[in-house]
Amino acid sequence: MDSHTIGLVGYGEVGKIFGAGLKPQPGIAAIGAWDLKFAAAATQEAEIAHARAAGILPQPSMQALCTSASLIISAVTASNTLAVAQEAARHIRPGTVFLDLNSASPGTKQRAAAAVDGAGGRYVEAGVMTSVPPHGIKVPMLLGGAAAARLAATLQGWGMDATAVSDRLGIASAIKMCRSVMIKGLEALVIESYATARAYGVEDHLLPTLAETFPSIDWQQQGAYFFSRVVQHGKRRAEEMREAANTVREAGFEPFMADAAADKQQWVAEQAAARVFEGVAKGARWQDYADRLLAARRRS
Repeated sequence: MDSHTIGLVGYGEVGKIFGAGLKPQPGIAAIGAWDLKFAAAATQEAEIAHARAAGILPQPSMQALCTSASLIISAVTASNTLAVAQEAARHIRPGTVFLDLNSASPGTKQRAAAAVDGAGGRYVEAGVMTSVPPHGIKVPMLLGGAAAARLAATLQGWGMDATAVSDRLGIASAIKMCRSVMIKGLEALVIESYATARAYGVEDHLLPTLAETFPSIDWQQQGAYFFSRVVQHGKRRAEEMREAANTVREAGFEPFMADAAADKQQWVAEQAAARVFEGVAKGARWQDYADRLLAARRRS
């Protein structure tokens, strides 16, 4: 097995999980990371300390990361997908594989690929098909691009669930984005429906009707999960839904539903930023989140 030096662009939740999961795998000589938080006064000390404690080398810049890596993994927010690829392209070594995990439209991924491939790198898109936690590096992902099949074999050797679906760019991201229209749209619908039902005091009537129509879903548990994920990651999810809307638009349709879901995700993120959910315990019921929204409404 070839020896690889991995460079993580983005040392947030996904970057940390991938760093920890890949560190002990065979054929990986070293893992480095670059994140803007490494340079920000408010976060620098804690983030660099975390990386070092995990055996990850914190790099001082994108240039330093790119010049040392044979495989670059981009795990940033959806809105930064293209900018990160373009910055990496200025420093990437010829032949370096650039794996883009970010949730972006086919058009965005194709523009990112043009930058990386134009600089001599080998761009591979990934559609990450569910939340990274709790799966870790075993999260199912679909790969696309000319180098997808070869990279999939390498990732599978590290215990990852990677499948090459096309040598054409845009296919893997289209699958991912179409799924996001459904999943993140459902999150937005559940939050709106449940909070409204709570306001009218009819949730004990609503949920049994959902269970009757869709008996395989635990609507209490699913509601709690949806609320918790959007409260925790609403800003990131809103950005992903904007890219899902772009995907719909690139197909020639008006993204009425995707745009509305993005607005709802962003609204929940703004409530979280305003500390509406402060003190809600991990594992809380959906009703606990909805009650905070209702209390905030009464105060406004």
